[in-house]
Amino acid sequence: MVPPPPTNKPHVCLSTIIIMSSMALMDAYLVEQNHGPRKVGICIMVTVGDLCFMIVLRYVAVWVGAEVRTAKRGYAMILWFLYIFVLEIKVYFVYQNYKADRKSLDALARKALTLLLSVCIPVLFVILVAIDHMEYVRAFKKKEEIRNRLFWVVVDLLDVLDIQANLWEPQKKGLPLWAEGLMFFYCYILLLVLPCVSLSEISMQGVNISPHKMMLYPILSLVTINVVTLFIRGGNMLLYKDNRVSGILMGKNILAIILKTCSFVQYQRQLQSAPPSFGMELQKNSVPPSRMFQRLLLHLNSPERRPSNYIANNTVFSQPQQDPISILYL
Repeated sequence: MVPPPPTNKPHVCLSTIIIMSSMALMDAYLVEQNHGPRKVGICIMVTVGDLCFMIVLRYVAVWVGAEVRTAKRGYAMILWFLYIFVLEIKVYFVYQNYKADRKSLDALARKALTLLLSVCIPVLFVILVAIDHMEYVRAFKKKEEIRNRLFWVVVDLLDVLDIQANLWEPQKKGLPLWAEGLMFFYCYILLLVLPCVSLSEISMQGVNISPHKMMLYPILSLVTINVVTLFIRGGNMLLYKDNRVSGILMGKNILAIILKTCSFVQYQRQLQSAPPSFGMELQKNSVPPSRMFQRLLLHLNSPERRPSNYIANNTVFSQPQQDPISILYL
């Protein structure tokens, strides 16, 4: 295995603390929900699972810390996928235990579970993005624009978690079994995929990141979160008389649909109003650094390159000097 480059140790420690603390608290929920001999078995199972998870986390977290100052977020996507995959499995069993024990009306513990997920999951995403460590983004305005776009990702994560929390928080009338399963796994898929899409956009943009071109996540979130969750909340409120539906988040989804639609229209107008030769000119003038270096070496080492004044057949010739940098853009 290739050794990783120098690692940002504070970043690795912070992400590891968030991940393992949330896993430990979920294990505490699973253990406390069982009684008798089964409690010992559950304790052994979650301990063995956490040990295996820590072995994998030890390598992935190091590579995440190594790429934090670069424009790549590949290992951050792997870590996010691994974390949500394991965490949501534990959340599913906690939710099933609450569902099986209808007599238990410990509302405080259920609200604490919602609070735990609402803090740990968005915080880990912000840590993995690591905007403050993007040293290649020097313009303050561009960095703030990236931060504003990622703020929408955090709000969408909270929106999905609010939908999912309706399954285990106390309710007067439960949803049908098929609706609960569909809702849980729909939120599960959104938590797995959409943050990875946002991280992949940062990786694909590279060093010359342009926030206004990061349009893949807004399009996906508009359809899968803003529109779909609006129908989910509306259906729960009208069909099942669920009085816990958040009217604030429904208003947030309506505003997000309006704002994102206006942004798409404005982006299309800018593309249509831009001259067609503008993109070709940028592509022509932008030369990769490796190619520029190769051209400079070829120019400096070419046998035809001679001093500005040289003597041949007893005659002094004068050769005009050429800037070696100008050859890079020929």
